[in-house]
Amino acid sequence: MGTELTYGEAAAAGYDRTFAHVSARFVPALLRAARLASGMHVLDVATGTGLVAEAALAAVDPTGHVTAADISPAMAERARARLGDAPNVTIALEDGQSMSFPNESFGAVVCGLGLMFFPDPTRGLAEFRRVLRRGGRVAVSVPTTATRTYDGPVFLALARHAPPLAEATTRMFSLGDAAWLGTLLDDTGFRDVEVATEVQRFEKPSFDAYFEPYERGWGTAGQAYVALPDEGRRAMREEVRRSLGDTGGPIEIDVEIRFASGRR
Repeated sequence: MGTELTYGEAAAAGYDRTFAHVSARFVPALLRAARLASGMHVLDVATGTGLVAEAALAAVDPTGHVTAADISPAMAERARARLGDAPNVTIALEDGQSMSFPNESFGAVVCGLGLMFFPDPTRGLAEFRRVLRRGGRVAVSVPTTATRTYDGPVFLALARHAPPLAEATTRMFSLGDAAWLGTLLDDTGFRDVEVATEVQRFEKPSFDAYFEPYERGWGTAGQAYVALPDEGRRAMREEVRRSLGDTGGPIEIDVEIRFASGRR
């Protein structure tokens, strides 16, 4: 087992089945923070399977344009499958910390639940600012804490049962503090920085229904889980079950997401 979470074909294929229903609920707040409007040219960084880009397309209308960028070829292909028929969308393979776009190319830059995966988030924000036109806004969203995240219990258990992944899983929740996130944007040179928080409740009919995607190896956490030995998988599953307070009935999870935006 390596030291980083994987974002290859297996993880990309399972993302929509595992987590899209969660992240999709927070997309409207992200786009509001970016002040999207008809006719805008928008860059969606770390687009994943294209959920944010799809919503941005509707916001900018046919007169606008959306560029959906991701560092993972597998994720970019999933986004292409979702968005490919739209005449005003471009799919790009890009490292969010070092992009090929010219300076001041976009009227808005959005990054939904992606910045925390960057090895150097500050460098990523500097790139967002570089490609943003003067007066345009950036908007990012990140999880707050592992205990207020849909798959946080899985990642916390994974960090204990797969020690090589501990640092990578901890990094997922490294930007959740509101003051720290706002400071990052301030220090990068963004003005009129705003930080907001949104909480949504999710319910699954049972723990088995919640955990099934991970047992199938879907998504990044699922890929790491199925790579564990049998004993490790059993122990991790039981740990997640206890952490969610499973009593045999429905499982409820409150998910808290932080949003930060600023103007160039």
